[in-house]
Amino acid sequence: MAKGKGKFQMPIGGRMGGMAEQLRKLQEDMLAAQEALGQETVEASAGGGAVKVVMNGHLRLVSLAIDPEAVNPEDVEMLQDLITAAVNEAIEKAQEMAAERMSGFTAGLKIPGLF
Repeated sequence: MAKGKGKFQMPIGGRMGGMAEQLRKLQEDMLAAQEALGQETVEASAGGGAVKVVMNGHLRLVSLAIDPEAVNPEDVEMLQDLITAAVNEAIEKAQEMAAERMSGFTAGLKIPGLF
């Protein structure tokens, strides 16, 4: 070790203190944005509106509406396909909404699987 050199010590306050405060604020803002996503919803439909789905930003199914005329006991697979299509579309929309809301926090970083 060079003479007069010891362990590195972090400066107290100054730039590092300001950075820590910025990180704390960023974390608070991110948590608030994530919480708000639970209150925001997207809507999707399939079969010309025969099946309608509402999903929140946490990818939770809020409601599912099926037009009674879409229910045919002879063709249950058709109804299953409509439900699947509507739910998948709602998931895509909710993911896009979440990515849009959170994009400011990631500042253009592409983190696989984050949103």
